[in-house]
Amino acid sequence: MLTTKRKPATVGEILVEEFMQPMGLTQAALAEAIGVQRKHVNELCNDRRTVTAATALILARVFGNSPDFWLNVQRRGDLLEAMNSPRERERIERAKPLGAAA
Repeated sequence: MLTTKRKPATVGEILVEEFMQPMGLTQAALAEAIGVQRKHVNELCNDRRTVTAATALILARVFGNSPDFWLNVQRRGDLLEAMNSPRERERIERAKPLGAAA
């Protein structure tokens, strides 16, 4: 389980700071490269859209890395969000561990 208190970098932060800015890419240019509307890229950059398996495959192809890279960034954020949500914590705490299988 993720135990760090430090907030992991978001998909949007990594996309913008580690990929788009160094490459001089605008949102419009990235949208054209991946074949989506600029709104889609804007939502990714501003963490209003999550990375799906298909999006991870597309970003990996465009930037030359792995889909696992993008999915792991998304997963870390999702885990931290769930752990810090009072509603989700309550659901997690209600779950009863099962004994060892016989």
